[in-house]
Amino acid sequence: MPIETDVDARRRPTWSTRMRYGMNPHQSAEVTGGPTIRNGAPSMINYLDALNAYALVREADDVTGRPAAASFKHVSPAGAAIAGPVDDTARETWNLEGADGLLSAYVRARDADPKSSFGDVIALSRPVDAATAEFLRTMICDALIAPGFEEGTLEVLSAKRGGKFLVFEVDPAVELPARERRDVMGATLVQDRDAADLAATLPDNLEPRVREDALIGMAAARYTQSNSVVFVKDGAAIGIGAGQQNRVDCVRLAGSKARVWWLRRHPLVRDLPTVNGMKRQDRLNWQIRFAGHEMTHLQLEEFGRLFGEQAKAAYDEPLWRDAWVGELSGVTMVSDGFLPFRDNVDHAAEFGVTTIVEPGGSTRSDEVEEACIQLGIARVQTGLRLFHH
Repeated sequence: MPIETDVDARRRPTWSTRMRYGMNPHQSAEVTGGPTIRNGAPSMINYLDALNAYALVREADDVTGRPAAASFKHVSPAGAAIAGPVDDTARETWNLEGADGLLSAYVRARDADPKSSFGDVIALSRPVDAATAEFLRTMICDALIAPGFEEGTLEVLSAKRGGKFLVFEVDPAVELPARERRDVMGATLVQDRDAADLAATLPDNLEPRVREDALIGMAAARYTQSNSVVFVKDGAAIGIGAGQQNRVDCVRLAGSKARVWWLRRHPLVRDLPTVNGMKRQDRLNWQIRFAGHEMTHLQLEEFGRLFGEQAKAAYDEPLWRDAWVGELSGVTMVSDGFLPFRDNVDHAAEFGVTTIVEPGGSTRSDEVEEACIQLGIARVQTGLRLFHH
């Protein structure tokens, strides 16, 4: 569960606002301070998603100098990205002729794991522009947090969901407190805010693209429920494994999401026949099931009826998936804690990882290093753990 803020007593507001409800509808809740509610009635989870998501994108923007966006669900990012090229698959999926700036950052974040991003909380590091607002008007999403709105964009967003779409506006100049606290079972826990300089932990000789991907991965890990592992490629987190009780499951989960993201770019998946009347999310879900080889028997029968026997026959054929995934490369893996065993490296290598960024310090670091050398993976030890609960 994310940490509540303990503000300086001289700045602590004396007012509080009642939330729609707390963690669950049967729990009442209030909030003191925080972002301005520009539209809608948030619950506690909406607040936690929005605040953690904005912290992530603000940090990603700060360390890269480029607009950043995140797609958040249940207090962890489904995707996070900085502005950059939007590939053909993403343009087809989201019906875009082109996208740049802030819009490209969100499209890349949303496209990382669109199954999880359905009904997300969106965070943007810069004020919402007209192109981004118009795109978000067509998305199934629950809330947005941003540091401002260009003329007319707030009205576009506030009309979503019959006028119930949640819109938060955050002060980009807000001074974060030095200490944080939370109350659990009558105990009040207080700690320093995690303000460690991410860039200072990386060596100066990293290739610029790898350095940027490492910084994005570290920023994402800092606001992802631990244990966590983040796979980043070309400025976008393409696979995030969050909240697992062991490190290798984080790697496998992040890797499987990155694998599906990559397989969605295969012609067999992109070119599935169009089904009249099928909604975009339904088509996406079928593409993800097909790419990931994750259908039940009943789903496979329906898939055949919808897309044809040729597509159904390709479902159980592994060679096209194996060959395509073999071409995935240039992925940077960031781990929020040290890698305890070499199996983490072995699995990472199966998903195109060429650089691993981790704190280091495991009693078996020598084995981890040996595995990286054997598999041709560069290893960066930061000495910085980024746990988040």
